[in-house]
Amino acid sequence: MAKRVTGPEIEKLIQLLAKVPGLGPRSARRAALHLVKKKDQLLGPLAKAMGEAHDRVRICSQCGNIDTSDPCAVCTDDRRDHGVIIVVEDVSDLWALERAGALNAAYHVLGGTLSPLDGVGPDDLNVKGLVARVTGGGVREVIIAVNATVEGQTTAHYITDQLSGLDVKITRLAHGVPVGGELDYLDEGTLSAALRARTAF
Repeated sequence: MAKRVTGPEIEKLIQLLAKVPGLGPRSARRAALHLVKKKDQLLGPLAKAMGEAHDRVRICSQCGNIDTSDPCAVCTDDRRDHGVIIVVEDVSDLWALERAGALNAAYHVLGGTLSPLDGVGPDDLNVKGLVARVTGGGVREVIIAVNATVEGQTTAHYITDQLSGLDVKITRLAHGVPVGGELDYLDEGTLSAALRARTAF
């Protein structure tokens, strides 16, 4: 059995950091050591920022985004086209699309995808909220921007069924060749999707 070389406070810091996605036990130890060494420059400000985030961050009741206000900054932004809603699986997807800056629209975060094997059903996702937003009027288009996985496609079909009969255009992200991609390096599924979704030149 390995001997403990740090106090319980540092061990607890390491254990908590190890729960962060992308950080395993080794990375957590390195991060904890770096934070402790830079206590005044990093650890103190980080602890303060985390405390403020804990107290102030909330989930937007309208779209499911994470912000310090409810409704969030996206939902209250008058410069956005709120007639177009981009449906995403998670907040990280919303942030990724915002970084791309391709479309100045509203969002709706589902909170995951349908996955019967994992016990995730329709009631576990924020689909009813989306239907309510569309039913409320003013929405012209719903863009389904879920991942191109089996669960993502199942979720996309379920959403389409739930919105059928409503006066709204339903589209999805194009699948296929990435910008800068070389055909030789792409898998067969991506190439097939690209051929099916071909457009006029």
